[in-house]
Amino acid sequence: MLDQSSEPQSNLSRSSSADLISELLAGMRLQGLRYHRLRLTPPFGVRFGEGGTPRAHFHFVARGRAYLRGEDGDLSELSQGTAVLMPRDGPHALLSEPALPCRHITGFDAAALCDAVDDVQSCDPDTCRSQDTLIFSGCMELDLGSLHPLVSLMPAVMRVDPQADRQSELLPILEAMEQEVCGQRAGFAGILTRLAEVVAAAIIRSWVECGCGDASGWVEALRDPRLGRVIAALHREPGQHWTVESMAAEMGVSRSVFAERFLAVTGITPLRYVTELRMRLASQWLTRERLPVEDVAERLGYGSQAAFSRAFKRTTGHSPGAYRAATAHQSEEH
Repeated sequence: MLDQSSEPQSNLSRSSSADLISELLAGMRLQGLRYHRLRLTPPFGVRFGEGGTPRAHFHFVARGRAYLRGEDGDLSELSQGTAVLMPRDGPHALLSEPALPCRHITGFDAAALCDAVDDVQSCDPDTCRSQDTLIFSGCMELDLGSLHPLVSLMPAVMRVDPQADRQSELLPILEAMEQEVCGQRAGFAGILTRLAEVVAAAIIRSWVECGCGDASGWVEALRDPRLGRVIAALHREPGQHWTVESMAAEMGVSRSVFAERFLAVTGITPLRYVTELRMRLASQWLTRERLPVEDVAERLGYGSQAAFSRAFKRTTGHSPGAYRAATAHQSEEH
């Protein structure tokens, strides 16, 4: 067995930090809620998103090109093979030319290809079908687990471009998406949803690994093995009876040093962080896994269903049952 104490401390720190970031990223959950396969004859303009919901949007141009207009009016051109992830549900549009009027995606006639994928065609029957633009778009639920505070710090648009991107491992997946969108083989709709989730997750991972841009201070703090160990422990055991004292002991420092360091890194107090983490997990278990309220309360360490329900309502503004119903309604709309 190797004596780790003989290794340079800097190497140990880098190794443990990488393992820690990997462990935290393992908590990332990305699930497609509603997808659209768009076949559009130029000129076209399609609007997405209304804001105010914890959703992400994904777009992949399988054939042709399109302009992406963001909430701030900025334009970027998407060439064939380009994928973009928009981590927050801001209003945006895909257009064949920059100044065209737009119609919201829900205003188009759609035919169901499978449970989660609709086919939208706005085509000119007199043009060659090869001139149509093909786009695969999706509304996604994005949960980064312990790294969830990073969502608000992400760029409005995150993209992968096969002509200029360093993520060479994604090129075969993008090519497979292009073939599935254009070929329409048996089961292509279901396969596309899985490929889209993989590409979106890889875009996020690359951003985190590259230092998270302007959020680099947050990630550098996570590279502190002692503080990162606490955050990872909270994520692994959210139902444990965590106190400031127990978290400080996990880090190996005094209460005051721990509380000051934690607040400086995350922007919130340790106990508030624990509560928000628990409520994010509760939201997932209530809506995606459809667990009974009493089971969620037990998993998260609450002494009773009533105590959990009060905490959930204080954080989300809704009772667990009302939240589950509202989320199901939003998913149907998307």
